[in-house]
Amino acid sequence: MTTHKRDYYEVLGVSRNASDGDLKKAFRKLAFEYHPDRNKDPSAEDRFKEINEAYQILSDREKRAEYDQFGHAGINGGNSQGFGGFSDIFDSFFGASTRQRNAPQKGADLQYQMTLEFDEAVFGTEKEFDINRIESCATCRGSKSKPGGKVENCTSCGGSGEVRRAQRSLLGRVVQVTECHSCRGEGKFIKEPCPDCRGQGRQRNRRTIAVTVPPGIEEETQIRLSGEGEQGVQGGPPGDLYVGFKIKDHNFFVRDGININFRLPLSIVQASLGDKVTVPTLDGDYEITIPPGTQSGNRFRLSGKGVAQLRGNRRGDQIVFVDVRVPQNLSNDQIKIIEQLGDTLPNIDIKEGLGDPGFFGKFKNPFKG
Repeated sequence: MTTHKRDYYEVLGVSRNASDGDLKKAFRKLAFEYHPDRNKDPSAEDRFKEINEAYQILSDREKRAEYDQFGHAGINGGNSQGFGGFSDIFDSFFGASTRQRNAPQKGADLQYQMTLEFDEAVFGTEKEFDINRIESCATCRGSKSKPGGKVENCTSCGGSGEVRRAQRSLLGRVVQVTECHSCRGEGKFIKEPCPDCRGQGRQRNRRTIAVTVPPGIEEETQIRLSGEGEQGVQGGPPGDLYVGFKIKDHNFFVRDGININFRLPLSIVQASLGDKVTVPTLDGDYEITIPPGTQSGNRFRLSGKGVAQLRGNRRGDQIVFVDVRVPQNLSNDQIKIIEQLGDTLPNIDIKEGLGDPGFFGKFKNPFKG
């Protein structure tokens, strides 16, 4: 549901023909009144943002002209998120809070691409891999100081990491908060930095990580290892590690989701007269019966011989596609036999074949690969 936006002139309490001086005077008065540092009413911050937004539009001649003509719709499609809000004006008057900058921050997330054999992706596996990442220093445990070393509070800021200076601005007398230059916002001095991390509190290490790959994993899937990313700063938690997968092709199986496709080559004799043949599956050899008159492109479904469903409890099938092979480089005797057979068979009407809507479909690749 869209929230109704008030008229900017109404927000500042001025007429539509107000001068730049009138706008500035009204803004200064209202901003001073509703600034959250002065006004502890819970609604003051929202009111302050509204006042700031209205002034930024009306104090800009081009934006004010667009607003006068089209209203809110003329200002970035009615969406003012592109303009400065409370944090912008707060920072411009007071400076960004050192406490915010030095607050604990989560470490960076990492990504790792793992290559799997076809069978490993189908049946699942346990894998280990090495990764370089930033970790908390094992010697100082992130304190940046040599164990037992002396740490003193900064005398310039009293250990707060911030320096406050009073000055006059558009809002009147305000207090500007800046980072302490003496301690660089740390609030303390480390007399003896940790020798292993050189006072950084973190260092890059190479670690061996183990991951359980579930049966049926696919290349589009990622596994998240919580807390295995880089160490955070200022005591923040570590990030996460995302493991993606590249699956190698199989020599004769082609995966199609949870199904397995297999191309079965047959001679014209086997296809014509029928036969019993053994085909490979993920579970071992399996015998199937080829009925007489089997055509190239016919399919046989081996139920439950496919891949385990990653998020489920069923298993796919193996689809066997028949590929009838026509012999090449026949001997003279074989040619005579084929000719004699041809004399006994009826001719095929090409026009009848073209009338079959599925005719061309038989020649398409029945599965990927």
